[in-house]
Amino acid sequence: MNPYEWIWSRTPINRPFTYALRDAYHRCEFVWIVGLIAVGVAIGHHFDWLETLKILGLFTIGFIAGHLFWGKEWKEGQKG
Repeated sequence: MNPYEWIWSRTPINRPFTYALRDAYHRCEFVWIVGLIAVGVAIGHHFDWLETLKILGLFTIGFIAGHLFWGKEWKEGQKG
């Protein structure tokens, strides 16, 4: 058993955190989108424009890589 599986198998959700995050996203996409926009606005107000572009660039790379969405097709309540 790998360390990640050891951690999530001992939580109340008893499934990988990435699956739980995907379920939360698909249940209320609007809230996630508004929340991410709010984070972007907050970053824009607290950092100068070049630093903001660096942060957004890193986020974009992560989004494109699809870190949380690699693997099997999403299904409600998907088990590990």
